[in-house]
Amino acid sequence: DCTGFTLRPVMGLLTPRDFLNSLAFRVFHSTQYIRHHSDPYYTPEPDCCHELLGHVPLFADPNFAELAQEIGLASLGASDEDIEKLATIFWFTAEFGLCREDTSIRAYGAGLLSSFGELEYALTEAPEKRSFEPSKTAIQKYPITQFQPVYFVADSFRDATSKLREFNTTMKRPFQVRYNPYTQSVEVLNSKDKVQHFARSISNEVQLLASALEQLQ
Repeated sequence: DCTGFTLRPVMGLLTPRDFLNSLAFRVFHSTQYIRHHSDPYYTPEPDCCHELLGHVPLFADPNFAELAQEIGLASLGASDEDIEKLATIFWFTAEFGLCREDTSIRAYGAGLLSSFGELEYALTEAPEKRSFEPSKTAIQKYPITQFQPVYFVADSFRDATSKLREFNTTMKRPFQVRYNPYTQSVEVLNSKDKVQHFARSISNEVQLLASALEQLQ
């Protein structure tokens, strides 16, 4: 209700393209199984604990939801090479991201929030912490069966989204897309009529914004 994101059950892992594409439509695919009781502190694949404790609370935050959807929108029509880069960005943000808050560093990645061991480790001086820069984050290699040696720290969700949008302009795609919140669908801007309609909607929003600012003065 807070952001329009919905959960959709899935039997197992999706391909990176299918998973990222779903984010564009504000859909998050969630696994349904739970880690084995013999090793409750580790699971080789994301389970219900990871999804519900790690991801779901963040999707209720509008700023994080916008960041996640931006990754999804960028994945539509992207090349295999760019899909790999976007999946890596998702890994270092939604899965293992850190964020500054005043003078502190907070964890928001689901891989950290659902693992108290790595959460504690990530906030020590042991791992390397770098500022979130999508062009560099996108090509950073990472392990999947051990604690991360490198984490990326965002100044804020809004700042990360802004940087991601700038990075997305460097990707070569055959079309541009936008999410229409009224129809809850993704529109492909591949014709003059669609672009003009989009321009009119932006103009109406700007007029509303100008009116609101005048009333506040």
